[in-house]
Amino acid sequence: MRLMAKPMFLAGCALTALMFAPLGGGSAGETRQFPAGAAMAQAASPAEAPRTLSIGGTGRVDLAPDMAMVRIGVTHQGEVAAEALRLTSDAVAAMLARLQELGVAARDMQTAGLSLTPVWRDRRSGEEQLQPWGFEASNIVSLRLRDLDALGTVLDALVSDGANRLDGVSFGLQDPESAMDEARRLAVADARRKAALFAEAAGVTLGPVLSLSETGGGVPRPQMMEMAAMRSDAVPIAAGEVGIAASVQMVFALE
Repeated sequence: MRLMAKPMFLAGCALTALMFAPLGGGSAGETRQFPAGAAMAQAASPAEAPRTLSIGGTGRVDLAPDMAMVRIGVTHQGEVAAEALRLTSDAVAAMLARLQELGVAARDMQTAGLSLTPVWRDRRSGEEQLQPWGFEASNIVSLRLRDLDALGTVLDALVSDGANRLDGVSFGLQDPESAMDEARRLAVADARRKAALFAEAAGVTLGPVLSLSETGGGVPRPQMMEMAAMRSDAVPIAAGEVGIAASVQMVFALE
């Protein structure tokens, strides 16, 4: 407390001297008193905060797909695990060989699921727990088909070779970046349009862009087309469109 007393006393003296300082051009004995509150308010006034407008924009591009993703495979049951697995493996081997004949590249074929599980029979009278009947083996292959016109023919051929399980078909683009860039341009244009509209409605002038950031978007997750049963003839397919969206956030200065 003793260390702070002297600075506070000096500050008080300085303020008093300011309030009762002699007027320039007046007599030596003439003094003028200034309002203390006005002097302190002027010293403490903060800088005026810049005026800005923050606005978001979205853009979307819908295109016809040029690639299909298929999950297809084989499931078999047998009293012995080795039997179920052999039946499944033989059918999948025939499927892979057929895909190569149809021109599907090795990089577009991948095992997506392989399982071997017991099959339980119904509990009989007097049994305390379920008894295993046999085993079920399943092998699922994930495919990328870059020729949509051949999709129905490929599915039909795989069913003929022993495929008895189809988990779904989805559609996409082989090169989505160009479409994504167009969606980004549309998102920026949308944000600029709304910013100009709001500035006009508020009676202010829109200034330059202070910041721009991408807040979301991308290729929507494709909906799987489930098929409860497979047909022996060519499978009809409806590809529809694939939508790519982008979102941005922009901050503008207001003049």
